[in-house]
Amino acid sequence: METFVFLFPQFNFLAPKEEAYFKMLGPKDLKAPRMKDSNSRLKDKRCQLSLLLTKSGSHENISPEKKTTTATSNISPEAALSWSSTFEELLRHSDGVDTFSQFLRTEFSEENIEFWLACEEYKTIDSDSRLITKAKQMYAVFIEADAPKEVNIDYATKVAIQKTITTPTNTCFDAAQSIVYSLMKKDCYPRFLTSEIYLRLTKRKGPGTTMFRRRSRSCVFNEPRGEATGDSSAWL
Repeated sequence: METFVFLFPQFNFLAPKEEAYFKMLGPKDLKAPRMKDSNSRLKDKRCQLSLLLTKSGSHENISPEKKTTTATSNISPEAALSWSSTFEELLRHSDGVDTFSQFLRTEFSEENIEFWLACEEYKTIDSDSRLITKAKQMYAVFIEADAPKEVNIDYATKVAIQKTITTPTNTCFDAAQSIVYSLMKKDCYPRFLTSEIYLRLTKRKGPGTTMFRRRSRSCVFNEPRGEATGDSSAWL
């Protein structure tokens, strides 16, 4: 089926002003604009979906490499080596917490340290209204099933928190915090001490390694076997 469409000269500067003209349009000509509009709407929907996926969640959509941006250039090797003494010593230093958080991101388990820090802040709240608001927020983010940053705690502990969430106290997350703390200390912390992030800070020296400097004149090779000899005073 073909359709006649009248075009007026005021929209065509090359046509005589006193004449109207028409153009014969077929089904393909009429369908093309519709297909263009449809493709445009589909493209807009895809952009909106992509934006929603980017905003939803946190560590699910961002690679560890992109998130590990905390500056560590000002951390001395001696300070970093002190973190290897105990896990408690690591958490006492803000640089240690930041570096440990970087490591956990590489394992997609940064929710553990984030929950522990949130619990530490939660204990300091002295307003009942703020306590309720913060407790519900922490429950929604870290505790309930399929939470965006759900921590690995047992079912009984989750139920206990759920029962107190409407009238929370400063200690209602203590049991969950203790479980997460133990998990980080026994499982994550040993791996952190052998990770590239930590060894890079300690100039690639492992925990407990004593840093020696050797004098170039301290070692003399015997001929012809090439055996090295030297006294203990040659080492610092």
